[in-house]
Amino acid sequence: MRNIKLTIEYDGTNYSGWQKQANTNNTIQEEIENAIEKVVDEKVTIIGAGRTDKGVHGRGQVANFNTNSRIPEEKFKYAINRYLPEDIAIVESIEVEEFFHSRYDALGKKYKYLIYNAPVKSPIFRNYSYYIPYKLNIQSMDKAKDYFIGKHDFAAFMASGSSIKDTIRNIYYISLTNCNNIIEFEIYGDGFLYNMVRIIVGTLIDIGRGKIESDSIPNILKSKDRKNAGHTAAAEGLYLEKVCY
Repeated sequence: MRNIKLTIEYDGTNYSGWQKQANTNNTIQEEIENAIEKVVDEKVTIIGAGRTDKGVHGRGQVANFNTNSRIPEEKFKYAINRYLPEDIAIVESIEVEEFFHSRYDALGKKYKYLIYNAPVKSPIFRNYSYYIPYKLNIQSMDKAKDYFIGKHDFAAFMASGSSIKDTIRNIYYISLTNCNNIIEFEIYGDGFLYNMVRIIVGTLIDIGRGKIESDSIPNILKSKDRKNAGHTAAAEGLYLEKVCY
């Protein structure tokens, strides 16, 4: 049995998220599984490196699946793409060791988040950024972001509904750039809790609006209380950029 690793790009606008669900067939995982089955003529289940929510995009999502097919590894992406909709694509396909697991073998993930910050909304960016019409204090946001770097208990930055017990994560870096009405964050860490990136960004936006003090992040982290952090930023601004192994 061969183990095929896929790198996947998708526009999450029209989907209910990555993970296949019992009450909907509108997921990215199911679209890809259906396409693969048409290629290999076998029932397959793909293992994703992580779950993305409704509206979240992927530029470097990783998944793997097992197959008996003898298609050359580099040909899988072309064959599968023939059966995928235009908003999903396999950008790389390689054969990996039989024990490789996309989720459990991941050493880190990099996310990008885009904010469109201007007095008037952008129709072009409406599905690909979080529209904020208010003036933001970029300097305060830039100062505050550095408090997240390092190993912390991020319980205050996890949405309810998660069964995760270990809430300690290590953030390696956060960058912020501001150009032509686009504020862009890149966040790289060893792992992320449910909605953690969106809550971090929402908190930084609230700091930029003066609702939260820029030096309050250490106390919010220590509190481990979600109510003390900022709002959850919109899904459409979030991109899974890369999974590191």
